[in-house]
Amino acid sequence: MEKIRIGIAGYGNLGRGVESALLQAGDMELAGVFTRRSPDSLCTQTGAPVYRMEDVPAMAEKMDVLILCGGSANDLPEQTPALVQYCNVVDSFDTHAKIPQHFAAVDKAARESGRLAVISAGWDPGLFSLNRAYGQAVLPQGSDYTFWGKGVSQGHSDAVRRIPGVLDARQYTIPVDAALEQVRSGAEPKLTTRQKHTRECFVVAEAGADLPAIENAIKTMPNYFDEYDTTVHFISQEEMDREHKGIPHGGMVFRTGCTGLKGENRHVIEYKLTLDSNPEFTASVLTAYARAVYRLYQEGQRGCKTVLDIGPGYLHPQSPEELRRNLL
Repeated sequence: MEKIRIGIAGYGNLGRGVESALLQAGDMELAGVFTRRSPDSLCTQTGAPVYRMEDVPAMAEKMDVLILCGGSANDLPEQTPALVQYCNVVDSFDTHAKIPQHFAAVDKAARESGRLAVISAGWDPGLFSLNRAYGQAVLPQGSDYTFWGKGVSQGHSDAVRRIPGVLDARQYTIPVDAALEQVRSGAEPKLTTRQKHTRECFVVAEAGADLPAIENAIKTMPNYFDEYDTTVHFISQEEMDREHKGIPHGGMVFRTGCTGLKGENRHVIEYKLTLDSNPEFTASVLTAYARAVYRLYQEGQRGCKTVLDIGPGYLHPQSPEELRRNLL
């Protein structure tokens, strides 16, 4: 069987996760890794060849899909529309408010080049988006709730590390148990940001640093912590390395609603993820959508799509006949 040839653009935690995911995908193979660093300085986990990011146009015919593993803040808004000029792409752009703008830019570039792109393919946005859509479609009279954690927020951790006097930091987002119980009861509560989640920070500070000032800077940081009840722990680098080296995450999506002539019957839909490695799981989602991009492109699809536009059968390595036999 001819395998789907996959390229990886960017080789951080997410890029390494895609490399690992491809080892479990029998219908795919890694064509190469593209980096902005010197290729000679990068050693991949599987010995895959490494190229400069500028080599993508010359290598485009040797790849069926390029999975973009850069960041949403600065990388993907430029990289995705630029690289879809040369090859089909998948990204995990996760700045929710800017997805319509990103979609428009990528769709324009993809249609001009005759390529296909999927954006925002992760678990939120991504799989959680699908579950919100299914819930609203099935229970049109109801309420949505999304909880994240317990897990490491990489963006919030980076924000803490930028505070003067901080050497290292991890920030955990934690759902509030009382809020979860209310939602699971079907009560459809109106919950504020503070009522849904708390934040917990573990911080390694410089010797002699002003600890109360660091704690205050964290708790009052706009857009990150000021709307949450936040606990700050100061620990040693040894404890950080021993107890907080992983990147776990997860979350839950709920749809609560009613049916019946008078809305007399209550229903709760709950979808939950518990992840040991956020980047490796996200990479696995990207890999599945790369398979969908390949198949849809073969059918003549062009432009940009999201997870809401793609049927689940396109993600699975089995044929439609096998899926009907095995999963229905």
